[in-house]
Amino acid sequence: MAGTGKKVMALGMDNNEPSFYALQWTLDHFFVPFGQDPPFKLLIIHAQPRLASVVSDVVVEVIEGDARNVMCDAVDRHHASMLVVGSHNYGAVKRALLGSVSDHCAHNAPCSVLIVKQPKH
Repeated sequence: MAGTGKKVMALGMDNNEPSFYALQWTLDHFFVPFGQDPPFKLLIIHAQPRLASVVSDVVVEVIEGDARNVMCDAVDRHHASMLVVGSHNYGAVKRALLGSVSDHCAHNAPCSVLIVKQPKH
């Protein structure tokens, strides 16, 4: 990231709600207000547990883009026989307004799709 003339802002993330909130807060305060000329170059450092301790044959990809298209394209590229996705448990109205990644994948992925819902507490 050297040579851009901008200072680098590093954002540490893992797969939890506070990390996603920190990302959204950072974007809202340091990037969105400045449009195409933010004061920083953003470096996202994503930490995740070593999967090799549980699964011996794993590939991890991080791909920018619309989640619906990214997942369907990756499934096709890797010739996957199953795609597992989570669900936000949105109601019909919210799902219609925001769109549903799991619904899109269920209808467009070239393989079986398993949608996993988190239990309500």
